[in-house]
Amino acid sequence: METVNIHAAKTQLSRLVDAAAAGQEIVIARAGKPVAKLVPLSNLAPKLRRVLGAMAGRLRVPTDFDAPLPEDVLDSFSGR
Repeated sequence: METVNIHAAKTQLSRLVDAAAAGQEIVIARAGKPVAKLVPLSNLAPKLRRVLGAMAGRLRVPTDFDAPLPEDVLDSFSGR
């Protein structure tokens, strides 16, 4: 893992991006302290696409799902 000062990173950005694209990880430092990491995009987890209706037929919503809660349950929410 290569560490590059921020001033050098500004002047060598194209080379650093090429290195990251090739699989190398580069740490960018300010005054010798790491502040950012340049990594290949392939290292990031791919976002999974959601599929509408994937659970169709697997769940059942009760007819009284929006009925008021019993008093003892409501009391437990307010700490009584």
